[in-house]
Amino acid sequence: MLQILPLLLVLGGLAGPPLLAAEEPAAATAEQVFGTEELDQMLAPLALYPDALLAQVLMAATYPGDVADAVAWSKANPQASGDDAVRQVAEQPWDPSVQSLVAFPAVLVTLGQDPAWVQRVGDAFLAQPDAVMDSVQRLRRQAQAAGNLQSNEQQQVSVQPSASGSTAQPVSSQQTIIIESADPQVVYVPSYNPSVVYGTWPYPSYPPAYYPPPPGYYFGSALATGLAFAAGVAIIDSLWGDCDWGHGDIDIDVNRYNNINRNRQINAGDSTWQHNALNRDGVPYRDRASREQYGQRLSGSEQRQELRGRDPARSAERERARQSLEQRGFDSPASSNRQARERAQTADRDLRNQPVRQNDQLRSNAQTRQQARQQYSAGQGARNNAFAGARSPSQARNYSERGQLSRAAASRPQAARAAGHAVSRPAISASRGGARRR
Repeated sequence: MLQILPLLLVLGGLAGPPLLAAEEPAAATAEQVFGTEELDQMLAPLALYPDALLAQVLMAATYPGDVADAVAWSKANPQASGDDAVRQVAEQPWDPSVQSLVAFPAVLVTLGQDPAWVQRVGDAFLAQPDAVMDSVQRLRRQAQAAGNLQSNEQQQVSVQPSASGSTAQPVSSQQTIIIESADPQVVYVPSYNPSVVYGTWPYPSYPPAYYPPPPGYYFGSALATGLAFAAGVAIIDSLWGDCDWGHGDIDIDVNRYNNINRNRQINAGDSTWQHNALNRDGVPYRDRASREQYGQRLSGSEQRQELRGRDPARSAERERARQSLEQRGFDSPASSNRQARERAQTADRDLRNQPVRQNDQLRSNAQTRQQARQQYSAGQGARNNAFAGARSPSQARNYSERGQLSRAAASRPQAARAAGHAVSRPAISASRGGARRR
């Protein structure tokens, strides 16, 4: 028995580490916020944007409340674009990444169609930046294989070796697809139907969303077969971020940033983007790691406003901006991401119910016309005409005889009428429906 005990201890020691190793992947899987299918689904409408523009959208999506306000501002100022538009919103209490998007009204038109989607993109980028970058590259390779991603007058598409340098991955995964503007100072915002441009979609249970542009933003004939582009936007400093594919983050061009953000200067060493929780405006973080990293823990219930990242000065500026829009006849921007989502859902519900209301109106009109016809027919039946007695000859004959007798009695002399001559009347015909005494 003593000889068996050391052997059991050895076996137990060998069995211990595999059990611990099996628990670690389970914990890592629990922290995964979005799966591969979900990431490809939500990033499909954005993956073919130029790298610099995509970087701005990913940063801005982490502030969904500010994006909703920027969408409302762009609708109220449809002629504003480029660097000039960014300078016009310099005093708005938005994150600089959101301010930069007003230079591209076509982008805000797309983001404004689904605020919940914008928040999911931002949450994914905060929780899984490497996975988001991998998803974009995966989608670009798929579009390129389908023949729908190539260089043209609006963009320059190039392939570079992957920075990871891993030989265990397929050859296609070892390459990074770069999309740049053909002219560095002119940006063309692409629009496309993900169900078409990516070829056969590999996840039938997770179909990509399509947010079609309104009329006038794009050359519509190209949308059926591939990419279409909005009119070029001339910019110099509005795009100050770029995707760092090798490290899963965003590089900042400090000079461009400071040129366009005169009241929010940064140091030369701040060349990597960092999320600013103060500009989140109380929108909760989706995953535990983001809540622990960006959530502010202040003691005391009286400090809840600070806990939610709300600043009284910023709130006052935002309120003045809303009042200005209302005075000009525009709906005030959503005060929270939840309100923005409810507005989008209400608009979508109204569009879906509009054909039903039209059908109900048509049925109501048809019933009204039918009732009018019936009333008209009933009124016509009561009127006299030349054929009124055609259906009852005996009744018409009785009426005629009665009239003749009345005229004969009236034409007799007064004396004869006074003598009490009996007036004979024809018996009432049975056809008149009179009752017969038994």
